[in-house]
Amino acid sequence: MACRMLSASVRVVNAHTRLPFRFGMGTLTAQPHLLIEVHAQFDDERVRAMAAEGLVPKWFTKHAETSYDEDLAAMLEVIQMALTLGMELEEQANPFEFWQELYARQREWAAGTEHPPLLWNLGVTLVERAMIDGACRAAGVPFGWALRSGVLGVRPDALHEELGGVLWEALLPEAPMRDVILRHTVGLADPLTEAGVGPGERVLDGLPQTLEECIEVYGLTHFKLKLSGDGQADLERLRSISRILEESVGAPVVTLDGNEQYPDPGTFASAWEEVRADPDLDFLRSRILFVEQPLPRDLALSDSTARDLLSWSDRPPMIIDESDGEIHSARQALEAGYVGTSHKNCKGVFKSVANACLLAHRRRSAPETPSILSSEDLTTIGPIALLQDLAVVANLGITHSERNGHHYFRGLSMFPAELQEAAVRAHPDLYHMHSGGFATLRVEGGRLQVGSVVDACFGSAVAFDAAFAAPLDEWTPDSLTQPDPGDSP
Repeated sequence: MACRMLSASVRVVNAHTRLPFRFGMGTLTAQPHLLIEVHAQFDDERVRAMAAEGLVPKWFTKHAETSYDEDLAAMLEVIQMALTLGMELEEQANPFEFWQELYARQREWAAGTEHPPLLWNLGVTLVERAMIDGACRAAGVPFGWALRSGVLGVRPDALHEELGGVLWEALLPEAPMRDVILRHTVGLADPLTEAGVGPGERVLDGLPQTLEECIEVYGLTHFKLKLSGDGQADLERLRSISRILEESVGAPVVTLDGNEQYPDPGTFASAWEEVRADPDLDFLRSRILFVEQPLPRDLALSDSTARDLLSWSDRPPMIIDESDGEIHSARQALEAGYVGTSHKNCKGVFKSVANACLLAHRRRSAPETPSILSSEDLTTIGPIALLQDLAVVANLGITHSERNGHHYFRGLSMFPAELQEAAVRAHPDLYHMHSGGFATLRVEGGRLQVGSVVDACFGSAVAFDAAFAAPLDEWTPDSLTQPDPGDSP
């Protein structure tokens, strides 16, 4: 499907957390949520398409010396540049080729800046998502059909040569999943029990706050536990979590997130040996599927790290996340001793499709070697970003997905009431109206029902006018410090 990007605009909604989310060196209390509106031509049809992203501090770059305003300016720069470059492109044969050309031009521009690939690619992925949305709308088909039928023009072997001559469609599920297990984030500042809620810290909005409450209310079975890199503090917290899971869940599934907190493989190996040697962690340790990104992104894929990991025979299964900045990073990680990578739409949809095919192909050729494509969250919220991400997850067959936007934010309360009601009408399997008067995720038995998501064009069937949100050129970071009336209980 030939395509061309005609125009683009960006609007901003301020989103304040209901409780702070601490991960690695960052603590999220508020973020600008960007709504990207694109008009594009697909064959003979002009369509309006959407993409969205919350701009999280200290994830795309982890520079302790920079302020959030500086980090935010960099994120906005790469997004605006990608939109500009996208509008300059001539008509391309299909959305995949459009993405390839935009990626190459953004990379060329970024070479003259200090922006790392994970950051400059953020702009590319937002344009990519909008163009996928537009293609699906123009064809009147869901993402899964567009992916498998050739509407999007996907060629995984353009990223991974070993997929040349392989029927890549057969490496994906025949049909998208219609439910996804929710893997609950336990942030570094999250209270585990009522005793851990300090004076004045109780959130009175009707949503669960402690880990124990979340397990009871949502029926959780899968968990992602954040590590701080402080050995004793992590061990004590893991022991507390282990006791709660053993008593409340019985047979949980657990992943650990190192958040780049271990300066080298030797330090992480020592920390892992302490986990292995702790008898109070026998129950939890047997439930751990993998450890995500324990090493700093600049070190994680180096030759010295590869030598260390490959010589560590009883290392735990490890995947990359923040190190997955470029289109070949997943293959490089496999060669360095990791077992896979993560999917996030903010790292690229077509890249995740190609990575899913690569890992599935390797599982078939070497079934004894673990190959993992996980799904991780960046406090993603609806009514666009979350649903587009879930559409990809369901079509790649990722059975469980870390989701945390519904936990750290008060549902969709940052949006107008009519938009929240529209989300519930369009996706009644995924959203419901809370008794507190706001739309929030429907989590039952630890699962998300995503049938309406995979049946929609690209995840979201919510039609709305974004005029309620501030145009980017009228928005200022200072506004984040002002309480949002929609977020107050």
